Amino acid sequence: MNFEKTVENIFSKDSRYKPDAYEFVAAALHFSQKKLKRQGHILGRELLEGLKEFAIEQFGPMAKTVLNHWGIHRTEDVGNIVFNLIEKKFFFRTETDSLDDFKNVYDFESAFSGILENMGKSNPSSGEPAGKKGEKDKKVLQKPPIG
Repeated sequence: MNFEKTVENIFSKDSRYKPDAYEFVAAALHFSQKKLKRQGHILGRELLEGLKEFAIEQFGPMAKTVLNHWGIHRTEDVGNIVFNLIEKKFFFRTETDSLDDFKNVYDFESAFSGILENMGKSNPSSGEPAGKKGEKDKKVLQKPPIG
């Protein structure tokens, strides 16, 4: 079964999170692995930090609004999505991984506040003012690779 069909199957049984939420969490996993220069397993906390950064890159000051629209209101929601995908064998876990790894890692309100204010400041990773990067540096949300 492909990713899209798997998500449809999950959604038919658990409609707390929209299908876009699953696609975004999978994309955030790939983003986090690339950022950490790691293939395979990453910790729940690492995924959550990567997801926060990826959401801000993708949606700017609308990040929290978009995530909330998809049903993601707190870090535990990301854990539920991850474990739904683990159950369907799209993500894998180690023996020590648990839903508790996702509990209260950060508060969405504070994690996604002040984005507009920070957009005018320098981008520390590039040394350039935010919003002045070239077109080639823009990130586009894509469906995660399958298999």
